[in-house]
Amino acid sequence: MTQQSTEPKTTAEDAGAGTRQPAGRSWLDRYFHITKRQSTVAREVRGGITTFMAMAYILLLNPVILSGPDAKGGVLGNAALITATAFAAAVTTLLMGFVGKVPLALAAGLSVSGVLASQVAPNMTWGQAMAMCIMYGVVIMLLVVTGLREMIMNAIPLALKHGITMGIGLFIALIGLVKAGFVHPGKATPLSLGPAGELAGWPVLIFAVTLLLIFALQARNIPGAILIGIVVGTVVAVIVNAITPTPAKGWSNGRPPALDGVVSMPDFSLFGKVEFTGWGDIGVLTVGMIVFTLVLAGFFDAMATIIGVGTEAKLADDKGRMPGLSKALFVDGAGGAIGGVTGASGQTVFVESATGVGEGARTGLSAVVTGLFFAACVFFTPLTAIVPAEVASAALVVIGAMMMQNARHVDWADRATAIPVFLTVVLMPFTYTITTGVAAGVIAWTVIKVAQGKAREIGAFMWALSAIFVVYFALHPIEKWLGVG
Repeated sequence: MTQQSTEPKTTAEDAGAGTRQPAGRSWLDRYFHITKRQSTVAREVRGGITTFMAMAYILLLNPVILSGPDAKGGVLGNAALITATAFAAAVTTLLMGFVGKVPLALAAGLSVSGVLASQVAPNMTWGQAMAMCIMYGVVIMLLVVTGLREMIMNAIPLALKHGITMGIGLFIALIGLVKAGFVHPGKATPLSLGPAGELAGWPVLIFAVTLLLIFALQARNIPGAILIGIVVGTVVAVIVNAITPTPAKGWSNGRPPALDGVVSMPDFSLFGKVEFTGWGDIGVLTVGMIVFTLVLAGFFDAMATIIGVGTEAKLADDKGRMPGLSKALFVDGAGGAIGGVTGASGQTVFVESATGVGEGARTGLSAVVTGLFFAACVFFTPLTAIVPAEVASAALVVIGAMMMQNARHVDWADRATAIPVFLTVVLMPFTYTITTGVAAGVIAWTVIKVAQGKAREIGAFMWALSAIFVVYFALHPIEKWLGVG
């Protein structure tokens, strides 16, 4: 694959000018290919702000996940975690913007943080856990440098890539519905409307109003519909909490949105707290299994997200390949190591990047804007609590609906295609993990090809992926068999 074969089609302006840059085009335009990708600086800025607002919840949620004790009883400080989370997100997202030049933002991966909190910290210190992040990040970077990661991504059939995009759409829509309190774990059913089969409270009402407002603005083709909706929803939330007799309850962040000061000094006490020693009691096999689990979580979640968001941004060619993919993948891999050094957990591409794409973002300038906002949050962390998660969640549902448009590219009459795509799409939201959806789709596609007598069409990488994903599904019994579970 060459870089030329994967670049998006140029605009009429580019075509008319040949290889010469049109007069009056700024260095910013030339560096980020803004006009070439049929965007504008205003769209990129708007997209970057929207992505940040949709991702701001990570500054509150990641510290909650990583706030438990490690094997020796050590607990990470909340202020230090907020600073580390914001700083790591800023560094990796700025790198993605300037180096990858794509509208993808990174922050602490919840799947990686979840593994660290539930599987890693109980067996070692937080310093050793962050060393694990560095190790899995290095492994992923090596896969990128050798070309294996991009080859694996390009080996996935185009129909499955569309399925991945749709699956991510349903997944982030479900995340939005759950975070808003619109959907809850049911008592007699797995899920229910609200906590008891009905909706109640100001937060979910404001979510619904924000969601309908964004849909209405989009239907009227109003530019910046998502950003306008988020701003209006936040203002309404602040007003509601100001005029109600008692503070509104039920917000997912534990309190009503309010501005408790503006400036706070950053706490970098977790920076560089990494331990590559003292693993004698843990065992090499346990370390290997943990790194393997982190690589799976970081590799395939990011792969699916990059494919999904890249396709939505119309950066992929007719085979689902993206320009500059190797650079974007390298930055994503480096995010694991950066997260370990800063103490924030491994960084990965966020599906919320799709919110910025929905506002028209097509270049790395959008990521730079998002990164600068995260950098500001190192000093202005109180501002992260202004946008309620319920308001940002409305944007996730909207983007989920937009990403379902890829269904038109799938030949649903062809069962050999439809079944793997179906499994990919439904298992992401049903299992609450992107990796599981990708794994099921890849295995089903391989099995069906064999059943059709078309094993030669599978290809070496799809065979390898299928084998890896079989191990992924059988990881628990394998650990038991090896005596490490």
